[in-house]
Amino acid sequence: MQLCVALDLPTQKENLALLEKIKTYDVWIKVGFRSYIRDGKEFIEAIKAINPEFKIFLDLKLYDIPNTMADAAESIMGLGVDMFNVHASAGKLAMKTVMQRLEKYENRPIVLAVTALTSFDEENFKAIYNQDIASKADQFAKDTYEAGMDGVVCSAFESASIKNITSDSFATLCPGIRPFGEDAGDQKRVADIAKAKEQQVDFIVVGRPIYQAKDPAQIVEKILKNL
Repeated sequence: MQLCVALDLPTQKENLALLEKIKTYDVWIKVGFRSYIRDGKEFIEAIKAINPEFKIFLDLKLYDIPNTMADAAESIMGLGVDMFNVHASAGKLAMKTVMQRLEKYENRPIVLAVTALTSFDEENFKAIYNQDIASKADQFAKDTYEAGMDGVVCSAFESASIKNITSDSFATLCPGIRPFGEDAGDQKRVADIAKAKEQQVDFIVVGRPIYQAKDPAQIVEKILKNL
């Protein structure tokens, strides 16, 4: 299991200051909507300047018609990131189109698909998808696997089931992780490290418990020791 640190702070300056504090650790760095839209490719370069060994997960959840998603995926190749994601709701054809477009690249990033956002509870999810979270997450994961992608973004509670219907090597990346039982905030389906291990999670994403801590480096070290 690997740790992915979410850069969700209000400014680029604050995000980079956080990275300076944890730059000696072997972790992934998650760059999401706000940070990328605000700071762009230069932000990716600034992260690499702090530590060239940082692996970067670009969390933009691509969702559009198949060809547009494939165009965007190919553009991402020029950013030097190590992992990015699309949304499984775009459908199997869209996911297949993305992977076919990337076939010509020898060292393409890991590509994941989002199943059900961890901010959903059952009621709100069913209002949109007309199905319970676990069943739909499994279906999305199966579609993603058959489309040739590398794994999914899901809650820790769905990870083991997804691996069971796909493959042990099919990656699961799980946001909403509160390593030691911290407050859930705006997330609904949160888990701690013990649950993530039990569910065979490959990547845990941790944000607030790290960047809101008085000593972020201490929390990162504690998490890594428990992985």
